[in-house]
Amino acid sequence: GLKRAEYAQPDLIILDVLMPGMDGFEACRRLKGLERTKDIPVIFMTALTEMVHKVKGFAAGGVDYITKPFQRDEVLARVFTHLRIRELTGRLREANENLEKRVSERTAELARANRDLQEEIIERQQAEEALLQSRIFLDKIINSISDPIFVKDRKHRWVLLNDAFCSFMGFSRQELIGKSDYAIFPENEADTFWSKDEEVFIQGMENVNEEKITDGRKVTHTILTTKTLYVDEKGEKFIVGIIRDVTEQRRLEEQLRHSVKMEAIGTLAGGIAHDFNNLLTVILGYCDIALQRFGQDDPVVKDVEQIRKAGQRAALLTSQLLAFSRRQVVQPKVIHLNEVITDTEKMLKRLIGENIDLVSMLDPRLARVMADPGLIGQVIMNIAINARDAMPHGGKLTIETANVFLGEDYARHHFEAEPGHYVMLAFSDTGCGMSEATLSHVFEPFFTTKSKGKGTGLGLSVVFGIVKQSGGHIWVYSEPGSGTTFKIYLPSFEQDSESLDRSAESQEPPTGGGETVLLVEDDDLVRDLAGISLRNYGYTVLEARDGYEALKTCSSHQNLIHILVTDVVMPGMNGRELAEGVKSLCPAMKILYISGYTDNAIVHHGVLDAGTAFLQKPLTPDSLARKVREVLDTPGRGKLPKAG
Repeated sequence: GLKRAEYAQPDLIILDVLMPGMDGFEACRRLKGLERTKDIPVIFMTALTEMVHKVKGFAAGGVDYITKPFQRDEVLARVFTHLRIRELTGRLREANENLEKRVSERTAELARANRDLQEEIIERQQAEEALLQSRIFLDKIINSISDPIFVKDRKHRWVLLNDAFCSFMGFSRQELIGKSDYAIFPENEADTFWSKDEEVFIQGMENVNEEKITDGRKVTHTILTTKTLYVDEKGEKFIVGIIRDVTEQRRLEEQLRHSVKMEAIGTLAGGIAHDFNNLLTVILGYCDIALQRFGQDDPVVKDVEQIRKAGQRAALLTSQLLAFSRRQVVQPKVIHLNEVITDTEKMLKRLIGENIDLVSMLDPRLARVMADPGLIGQVIMNIAINARDAMPHGGKLTIETANVFLGEDYARHHFEAEPGHYVMLAFSDTGCGMSEATLSHVFEPFFTTKSKGKGTGLGLSVVFGIVKQSGGHIWVYSEPGSGTTFKIYLPSFEQDSESLDRSAESQEPPTGGGETVLLVEDDDLVRDLAGISLRNYGYTVLEARDGYEALKTCSSHQNLIHILVTDVVMPGMNGRELAEGVKSLCPAMKILYISGYTDNAIVHHGVLDAGTAFLQKPLTPDSLARKVREVLDTPGRGKLPKAG
């Protein structure tokens, strides 16, 4: 059959698949392998209907597959179709041969043109590749810069943005490209940006501005923007801008300025309190002396008592100034804040009134702190009063305690905070809240938003000073109409410690036994009063106006002086330096410091050095005599001279 087909070269071959000796698939493969029969179309005819046989037939080179039993018309139609295809294929082959002949005549010319074109294409491709690499390189450089970068066209539309800009703004690049400021920012910000851009376009000069910008997350930033004009080879103008986010820097600078301002105000307040305490010492002291001299029926007594009351009120103001300036002497103990809050709860309820709900949320596992319980109580009272005044029509005051850990991130955002474990004391009210302007002055002494006569403006200043002197820090959060929250953080204290208790005042009359007192005070009025008072109570008094004079007096009376009573803050030589000099001459001599203003000479953060006796001004004749008696009666090293 194969030889006959090769000899006859029929127009179409119909093969049965199942044949003895060689099946139709193998016969087809051999026909397709012969040069004379490879193009003859082969149609398979079989009773095998499985898909695998059809696939095998087409794989062998067949053009069609007819299954038995078959219809005559179907076979004729398929035969006719494939014969027609063969005829058309032949015509197409002939046409192709003619076409190839015609094309070959112009091959040389086209080849030359093609070579020229190829060279031009290669040159363009190389130029485009260089441009692409340059663009990729530029994009990598721009996107590697951490500062936001943008380019705007003359219509103020963004045409190029780096990754940092998109991240900063909170938008994708697709959301920003082709849009102007007005599509993204509030109108007031867009107006500002537009006008600054116009200055660059018109004047052609670099423009550097500090501006406010609101991102896609509705967060407002403070930015420093540098804008430069760029003109391309076509003469089109663009603005190239670089943004530096200085929000955190400006916030920390503001905290630093506020801290420096508060420190300066504190120093001023402490200095005023020092001088004022000296004056009050004289006023109150001579009031006591006058009251001792006049009988109770003397009409002058009432006048003197009014003077003394006014002086005592002034003394309270100076004590508040000292609290703010962190110059008061404190008595720290290891305390539980929860206990202090519980102890003051009844008083707080009476203080804030029945129309304000007091809610306590106290952590039962609260750590202890080292602080003066009396001063912490004052903090609680002052903030409660502030909350009460902010809720004239009633509301809620919540006091909360918790153990917290402030990490490095918190410390970076809060200038004076140190990382570590703290006890948090928080006060939240539902009052009228405060504006940003009020918040910036809230801890300043004598600053108040209340009407005249409603407050001194020292309540929160005292809170600030006490918290700082206790080693903690305080932050206030408030918005108009949204209430106020004060958060106080005090360092937690886990070790056991004995309370730093003071000896109770003696109930015995504070009379002297003829002991000699070396009194050192640079203020003449205070020194005169103290000298008179001590003499009235039976002491022998040697006076000196400064440390150098006191050392001379001590040197000439080494075996006669029982106690040194000295001011702390004096020109030339302070009280601590004087005491050290006196101790070298008379080691057994007792020391009592008096002052209206403490410095680091005898205290550290308001805590007295161990074994230090101190009396706060303004002092009275009675309080001075009691304290001198107390110090003299305290056991000490060495032998004092006999009195009298």
